[in-house]
Amino acid sequence: MEWAAGVEERGRKRREATAMSQNRQPGPAGCVRLEVVIEDFDRCYSAVQSKDPRFDGWFFTAVTSTGIYCRPSCPAQTPKPANVRFYPTAAAAQQAGFRACKRCRPDAAPGSPEWNARADMVARAMRLIADGVVDREGVPGLAARLAYSPRQLERLLRAEVGAGPVALARSQRAQTARVLIETTDLPMSALAFAAGFSSIRQFNDTVREVFAGSPSELRLKAAGRLKPPPRTEAGRGAGGPRQRIDLRLPFRRPFWPDHLFGHLGATGVPGCEEVRADAYRRVLDLPRGPAIVSLAPRPDHIDCRLWLDDLRDLTTAIARCRRLLDLDADPQAIDAALARDERLGPLTAKTPGQRVPRSVDESEMALRAVLGQQVSTAAARTHAGRLVAGLGTPVTDPEGGGLTHTFPPAGRLAEVDPDALAMPEARRRSFLALARALAGGTLQLGPGADRTEARARLGELPGLGPWTTEIIAMRALGDPDAFPVGDLGVRKAAAQAGLPAQGPELVVRAEAWRPWRAYAVQYLWSSLDHPINRWQAHTDQEVA
Repeated sequence: MEWAAGVEERGRKRREATAMSQNRQPGPAGCVRLEVVIEDFDRCYSAVQSKDPRFDGWFFTAVTSTGIYCRPSCPAQTPKPANVRFYPTAAAAQQAGFRACKRCRPDAAPGSPEWNARADMVARAMRLIADGVVDREGVPGLAARLAYSPRQLERLLRAEVGAGPVALARSQRAQTARVLIETTDLPMSALAFAAGFSSIRQFNDTVREVFAGSPSELRLKAAGRLKPPPRTEAGRGAGGPRQRIDLRLPFRRPFWPDHLFGHLGATGVPGCEEVRADAYRRVLDLPRGPAIVSLAPRPDHIDCRLWLDDLRDLTTAIARCRRLLDLDADPQAIDAALARDERLGPLTAKTPGQRVPRSVDESEMALRAVLGQQVSTAAARTHAGRLVAGLGTPVTDPEGGGLTHTFPPAGRLAEVDPDALAMPEARRRSFLALARALAGGTLQLGPGADRTEARARLGELPGLGPWTTEIIAMRALGDPDAFPVGDLGVRKAAAQAGLPAQGPELVVRAEAWRPWRAYAVQYLWSSLDHPINRWQAHTDQEVA
């Protein structure tokens, strides 16, 4: 499938065509509403006719005769072309007056791979909105992070995705509200504020408008098809999160869990991460307090159990878990591009649907990359475990596991006594320089970071060479084209696959893999006999 291969080109053409493709239609109370629709109607309609789930999240189908919007894969009868509109986001469809389909639940579709693959301002804004920045800091806070004025930001988002930051955040709050309505027994008043709404009336109006039903009706309907939600424990105790949410995280198939979960398990930091039973578990350090998450792969979703200190962090927690597991990727497009290489083709066919193991905290990932320089996986875990035990914030594991601390923030690590770091002097200087740059704000690695600028800042720090920079770009910045060519495992796997093993020759060969070189790395790594490729809870059957 070539859909994702032309992401950047489509984005450019869409921006250039904005002036011609804007349709102004009467909005509520006679106001003018800006409606941005996707230009390639025939291609989108073909996807709807085939009910192809690969396109879920790429765009949304709105039907004028019914007033609803759906996923492309909705099992309902395909509407007539004259009655169809295509929108790039759920928020754009909602702004145009459409409500969510009750059958296919488009609000629960995987996110668009476009926002993770692209590096421009709009993609950075979408990642920050998903992380809950608008709810915490408002539109001015979002604009300040991107170095744009609120007016510029509003204009660019409306032109590109059909909705401004407030509408996008509202759509996200509605989805969070639905999750809480269906998976907890919280009173509606508490639930409304937990989902990010400023008033009960705003909560009720939004839920009715988006889902064509009251909150009570949604809960009653969910009770008939879901198991009873776990009773929510009020308050907290002894530093531990005490509010539990169980939900499913959707993904696009195929999905191969071994390398992804095996990597997270094999490199997990004691006290902060663990594998227990059939799940990978870790501590999250969220804006309003600590949380603990348990993630387990299933054939068509990821089981996610969250213990939150504050339910207002639910949206942020979900976004970070999805980013950690790279769940918004489009594996069929990526695999099709990489399979054109005769040497990579057999690897993609053997374990299709590889994901890039990323991070829930970009600063943490960068610091751990420095700890892992020129040492074994076990040694890197030991170094990180000492820092977690000595400087992390204590938490209590509500399920009696081995999670004890958060990973210490960069500011705390920047002030540590250098003599307390049991590592060579050169790496100690690199580690402290990175921690100080992160703590001081001169280096930004979060979801809204400019990847080009971040790479440049990393290159200015002592001891951070190409390998470390590319690992950080791949796992922290989420660059799908990051390529740590100097990695020993990459070279070994390349030679094993019949590819050039030397850096310059491999870089030349890898030009054909762009813009998916980070995924090529995963396929190369997955071909090795290494603990990162073995998921102990796996059942020897691909999640296809």
